[in-house]
Amino acid sequence: MRKGVFITIEGGDGAGKSTLIEKLSNTMLQRGSSIMVTREPGGIPIAEQIRNVILDTGNTKMDARTEALLYAAARRQHLMEKVVPALEHGEFVLCDRFVDSSLAYQGYARGIGMEDVWSINQFAIQDIMPDLTIYIDVSPEEGLARINKAEVREINRLDLEKLSFHEKVREGYMKLLQQFPDRIVLVNGEQSPELVFADVLLAIDQRFAGFYATDVKY
Repeated sequence: MRKGVFITIEGGDGAGKSTLIEKLSNTMLQRGSSIMVTREPGGIPIAEQIRNVILDTGNTKMDARTEALLYAAARRQHLMEKVVPALEHGEFVLCDRFVDSSLAYQGYARGIGMEDVWSINQFAIQDIMPDLTIYIDVSPEEGLARINKAEVREINRLDLEKLSFHEKVREGYMKLLQQFPDRIVLVNGEQSPELVFADVLLAIDQRFAGFYATDVKY
């Protein structure tokens, strides 16, 4: 039985998800929450190996449907091996990306179709969906500019896509926001990091006020 809370953080490349997740994790730990932080694709050895194949800059010939299937395969293994057990133990699971990424990137931006990609992922996740998804919205121009300025972030295959691809990704996310307004919350990612964090934490507190202590100031 699912006892924990499953929260996913979504956004285009350069949205600042990694920094945000680290700060959220630290705050929840201070509150005494049992939290597990993970990412997609990856999080476990098998899925990390698939991640390396997907994001390898040398794999420019990868077919769009192959890409979608690889993401779904990594997602399945990650869920069964790491996410589901944590939820069953009552943990707070904070995941960098989930199925919405596949719908926006492969379904919409690659032009496969959101319905087809959703069908692939339904087989993989068996109706296991996040309790809350935070979408960090930044313009593609801003996101790519941040990536180019970063000194430690490794450039991957998706970063090499043209601006028009990243614009399509953002359009895909906007469609998902319209489709799942009760699950997905948009946060302006072009605010200061402090304001982004405050907005995200507020969204979490409003949804899960009784799940953990909320007496830590932020």
